[in-house]
Amino acid sequence: MLLTLTTTHSPATDLGFLLHKHPNHVQSFELSFGQAQVFYSEADKDRCTAALLLDIDPIGLVRGRRGHSGESGLLAEYVNDRPYVASSFLSVAISNVYGSALSGRSQERPELVNQKIPLIAKISVLPCKGGEGLLKRLFEPLGYQVSAKRHPLDEQFPEWGDSAYFTVTLQATCRLQDLLAHIYVLVPVLDNEKHYWIGEEEVEKLLHHGSDWLAHHPEKALIAKRYLKHQMRLTRQALARLVDEEEPDFEANEARRNEQETTLEEKISLNEQRLGTVVAALKSCQAKRVLDLGCGEGKLLQALMNDKGFEEIVGVDVSHRALEIAQRRLHLDRLPEAQKARLKLIQGSLTYRDKRLYGYDAAAVIEVIEHFDLARLSAFERVLFEWTRPTTVIITTPNVEYNIKFENLPADKLRHSDHRFEWTRIEFQNWAKDIGERFGYSVRFLPIGEEDGIVGAPTQMGILTLNPDL
Repeated sequence: MLLTLTTTHSPATDLGFLLHKHPNHVQSFELSFGQAQVFYSEADKDRCTAALLLDIDPIGLVRGRRGHSGESGLLAEYVNDRPYVASSFLSVAISNVYGSALSGRSQERPELVNQKIPLIAKISVLPCKGGEGLLKRLFEPLGYQVSAKRHPLDEQFPEWGDSAYFTVTLQATCRLQDLLAHIYVLVPVLDNEKHYWIGEEEVEKLLHHGSDWLAHHPEKALIAKRYLKHQMRLTRQALARLVDEEEPDFEANEARRNEQETTLEEKISLNEQRLGTVVAALKSCQAKRVLDLGCGEGKLLQALMNDKGFEEIVGVDVSHRALEIAQRRLHLDRLPEAQKARLKLIQGSLTYRDKRLYGYDAAAVIEVIEHFDLARLSAFERVLFEWTRPTTVIITTPNVEYNIKFENLPADKLRHSDHRFEWTRIEFQNWAKDIGERFGYSVRFLPIGEEDGIVGAPTQMGILTLNPDL
């Protein structure tokens, strides 16, 4: 079983400091089920590749289970795929061999640990009965470009069809610690087997290695179920703790997070101007069927419902509780049936393809993109512009240049505690133009709010329109 990690970060040999493995040495590690070796197939300043080769001893595995009733003497114990495929054995090897990198430690170069660098992980053989679709459902929401090559059952007998084994390549600009954590958790999920006892300790491992991403993953229930080997009591425990840790009190926390931004912007009535401008832009493009992506508590939905020109309105948010608040705000339980039929609320991730969202005239993405880290933003771009492909996309985001106009906002602070970034006008325009070139959209920009001659308007809006010949 082979896992390679490649970077083109400059200098690429920094990978050795992150992995705590010198590129000039071949290192061997004895494990309870075999041996692991780490070596570098290339190591120069432009490109560096570290390989983890895992040699599993199938006979040793059977001997290690000696005394288990009903298992001794079965041919399948000696003849199976365990020595050749990525499985929970790989996760154990990562923990033992790359433990420092997995924990985010680097004694010699600690500044590298939190640095996002270009990384490519290649797993030589990975079992996945769910096919390429499942691979993408698990890794793409985390910001990876996924390439999967399926292997035939036997190259000499193509009529036998394909196997459940893939060579998988994952590519992203991210922290090495995050990449290893994702592989550590998701490889056993894809294999859907674990070679050791599953108990409370495995719940802690899942929550520890998934602490930064699992709660927001659209397949978190499947991940927990398979990682914990279908033990429903442990699965329910893990999912309940994810919800508690993510949103112990959604309404209180959301109000607290929004308080600063609302206080900053209320003097200029920015939210009302923003909603009015977006509704006007949707009307000008003659959209009848509209998506509100990241709808939150439903303020834009409410404005759209007040205009009968919008025939179908769909609000999408990852948070169940946000949708519950939106439902109360819109008084869905008291709406006439004709009005109720115009509106649909959908729980879903904006970084995961969803066929329910295909075929709409327009999508509004209002004050959303700045809440993504850059890896998830990349996944969102492909979901929205490559697969969902509404005719018009309207995006608003803060103009960071305008922040100096807010007297109560410190110079080094963003408007909202959950913002991962805030862009200048040039940064936003360059991003949107790049989107247009890659996915076939024309782009124009409008300011929202009173425009200052030097720093611009407080909010910037991009209107992307699908080119008619595509």
